[in-house]
Amino acid sequence: MIAFGERIGWPAALFSLKCFAAAMLALFVALSIGLERPYWAFLTSYIVAQPLAGAVISKAVFRIIGTMVGAIFSVAVVPPLVNAPEMLSLAMALWLAVCVFVSLLDRTPRSYMFVLAGYSACLIVFPDVDTPQTIFTVATLRVQEITIGILCGSLVHGVVFPGSITNLLLARVEAMLRDAERWSHDAIALEPVEGLAQERRRLAQDITELHQMSVHLPFDISRLAPRVRTVRAMQDQLSLLLPLGAAVEDRLAMLKAANDGIVPPKVAGLIGDARTWIVNPGHEIAARTVAADALIARCAALEPAAQAEMGWADMMRLSMLARLAALIAAHRDCRDLYDQMVTHRREAVSPRVGELLEGRRSRELHKDYARAARGAFGAFVTLALGCALWIGSGWRDGGTAVMLAGVFLSLFAASDNPLAPLKGFMIGTIAASLLGAIYGYAIMPRLDGFALLAAAYAPMLLLLGTMIASPRWAGIAVPTLLGLGSPVLLSDRYRDAFALYANGTVAQLVGLWFAIIMTGLLQSAGVEGAVRRTMRAGWNDIANRATLMTPPDVRGWINRMLDRIALLAPRLAATRSDSGRPLYDALRDLRTGVAIGELRQLRLDLPVGEATPLAEVLTGVGMHYRGLDPHAPQPAPPALLDAIDRAIGDLSRNPSGLIRREAVLALVSLRRNLFPDSEGYRRVAA
Repeated sequence: MIAFGERIGWPAALFSLKCFAAAMLALFVALSIGLERPYWAFLTSYIVAQPLAGAVISKAVFRIIGTMVGAIFSVAVVPPLVNAPEMLSLAMALWLAVCVFVSLLDRTPRSYMFVLAGYSACLIVFPDVDTPQTIFTVATLRVQEITIGILCGSLVHGVVFPGSITNLLLARVEAMLRDAERWSHDAIALEPVEGLAQERRRLAQDITELHQMSVHLPFDISRLAPRVRTVRAMQDQLSLLLPLGAAVEDRLAMLKAANDGIVPPKVAGLIGDARTWIVNPGHEIAARTVAADALIARCAALEPAAQAEMGWADMMRLSMLARLAALIAAHRDCRDLYDQMVTHRREAVSPRVGELLEGRRSRELHKDYARAARGAFGAFVTLALGCALWIGSGWRDGGTAVMLAGVFLSLFAASDNPLAPLKGFMIGTIAASLLGAIYGYAIMPRLDGFALLAAAYAPMLLLLGTMIASPRWAGIAVPTLLGLGSPVLLSDRYRDAFALYANGTVAQLVGLWFAIIMTGLLQSAGVEGAVRRTMRAGWNDIANRATLMTPPDVRGWINRMLDRIALLAPRLAATRSDSGRPLYDALRDLRTGVAIGELRQLRLDLPVGEATPLAEVLTGVGMHYRGLDPHAPQPAPPALLDAIDRAIGDLSRNPSGLIRREAVLALVSLRRNLFPDSEGYRRVAA
């Protein structure tokens, strides 16, 4: 136990103390005003508990909204359907399925609101379905009890040594910038640096984490919290670093290969200076801007002119220098945005920051519709079948089992492998049943008054609260805590009703067992299925983007693909497979999508007749990606390589120098992404 405490540390102990204080306050308030089921206030104070004040308040708001929506649905659906149990069961199952579906698509902390709306209706309807005339009173009481727990938890965690989401976010952004700068420094080195795949994965995961944290930012109690759109602008600029750094790394390797392993001295000097500046850009905005602009100007000065007689080495040099200039600009913008975040000022710290803040205010995330539909279908079938078994058996406590099955399906629908947490819940529930029996029928009969009740609960609650702070133990601690909050134990008065307690325990175990069985039958795709769907979603996205005739949303594409990379990393680790190749493929697809965006914009800018070569290339890309199979992905066809080379030859003769440059950059990028092992550009007859 000493070793466990040492691993947990003081922050977890303080968190546990605050949880205990909030729970006792909620229980005292609920008992004082005469609520019949004060255990809901007690449990809710633990459910909303978070180490950070902003996260507690945001979760409290989401929970209140979700609870009220679930209560409104319960009041609306029970009276007209109470005499038709089959229809009521179907209505409840459909409601839970819709809530699960929407929550799985949201993928932010807001999703908890939809989950709660679904299972709050279960908590209200099933225990009291035999008394429909009281459904409004029951729903009102549930909302009151849960709101008391929310307010008490928010008060204690938000006032007593509050943890600021702002401080954590700024510290994470600073660490992310250092990591990104180190990765870019290594990626553009003249000699290859080991371990870049891990750095790429970390950056993608960090950007996703930053997005999740920013959802809580408007609820933070700190007056110095940065604006959400500043965080969104930072995410956009960080997202650019991954494809740009990888592109410079690739072009530099090809440039060396085309020049017998030699990098031209002026280019080598520029790269050395750029690497030095990236890891030490300076603290003054004006000086940093001057240095970055000087490096970007050197890149432009060394660019060879895009023309029909260009060789493969010149194309690599042009592409490398253009991407290097964009990489430098992105790092400059990241540092400027960080200065904006730490100054806590509303006005922009520089004109460039002002431009960035006028951009997008939201971040596009990957949406797995198949997974959401599967989760919703599982919730629907589980609840509908559970209700049928309950009604058919006539078991009085069967409603509790069905209610808990719906709750568990909602809580763990977002997990790739929900069986693991459900089994952990089963272990914790068994432990809670034994522990609750000891408390209810050996300790509590000897207690007199709230103070003694709090003192008796304190040792176990403090231990469980500390365990909740540890991901390793939370899966067992939470159900154990729920057992101590049993309605038989924490009520408006003590009830010596062991049979009632035993029946409730059996119903809880049956509900868990039923949820485990149904999850095993309906959620069989697991992690490997999620990996395949994520990869296929990226390919379908590329295929669809290639044929659109609208202005490209490159930032939105980068955001979605980085989110997919962040999702792939832990899933591939869970399958114990080689994660390097699939992650590299996702990064390659990310760069392919960027090149497609550049080609689409160029296609829109050109007259119809001059854009024909680009149309042929984009059509071929769409056909290739639309036909890919995750089980056996095939390389791009040689005909597409010929179309790309033919387009390079045609557009490199365009009278506009800007068109020639943009065409060569985009087509060379696409060629390198789709045909990394092919020889250099060759002229193809039209």
